[in-house]
This record gives sequence, structure tokens and C-alpha cells, in this order.
Amino acid sequence: MTQLKAGDPAPNFSAKDEQGNTISLGDYKGKKLVVFFYPKASTPGCTVEACNLNDNFERFQSLGYEILGVSADSAKRQSNFKTKYGFQYPLLADEDKAVIEAFGVWGPKKFMGKEYDGIHRTTFVIDEKGVIENVITKVKTKDHTAQILAD
Repeated sequence: MTQLKAGDPAPNFSAKDEQGNTISLGDYKGKKLVVFFYPKASTPGCTVEACNLNDNFERFQSLGYEILGVSADSAKRQSNFKTKYGFQYPLLADEDKAVIEAFGVWGPKKFMGKEYDGIHRTTFVIDEKGVIENVITKVKTKDHTAQILAD
């Protein structure tokens, strides 16, 4: 789906998180960043994926990584999702899909025989200089931390 690949500069983005704070790529300069895109807050697969990353948050931090979740959900829905599960990282409420489209993760999907447009579950690992190190398109929600840190 996405045309972005390892070695490409990450798209420069700016969007509001679940608290209304503006977050942009520049905020993470000098740090490694995991940006994971998920279809919908509080759905089973998205919850398992987000919890797996949260359960390993200290491990990510000890390796110099920050984490950022992104979906097209409203700030209120993102806030409820974060509060319910105690996520230690921000969730972008990308309702206008500017970040989602910049990363190329919006497009046709199929579910139970129906075709529709939606977010493709994709994770980008970005280095300290804003360059994409890895793109994970076949996300294993229960074991996503191991996928990201396998390199």
C-alpha cells in the first residue's frame, strides 16, 4: 500500500494528539520513533497491538525509542482508548487523515467480502535523523514489539 520504504525521509507531519497538543516529526529529532497506524481505537486487534507496545514501553525507551499511535479517530475516542488501557505514549487524532495520507496507509481494504477505504495497519520505524529504517506492513498484533525490535 505505502510507497515509502527504508532509506526514505519520513513525511514531515503535524497533528493534534488526544489531549489537543500539536505533535510533529520535529519533536522527535535526535530520537528513534515508532509510528504505528491502526484502523480504529478500542477494536480487538488495535487494542492487542497498542497494549503489546505499551507493555514494552520501558524496553523501547531504554533502547532510545519513542512511540506514537495514529488513527482517524476523534480526540475524545483516542483519549478514552488511552485512559482505559493506560497507554504511556500519545495517540494522534488524525481526523482529516493528513498524516495517514502522508504516510500512504489509506486505501482500499476488504473485510468479510465487502470492499471499503480504510487505514492499513502499518508501522514505521524512524531513526534519529528522520529517515525511515523499517516499514512493517504485516503487523502481528500480539507480538508487534518483537517485530519492531527484531532488527
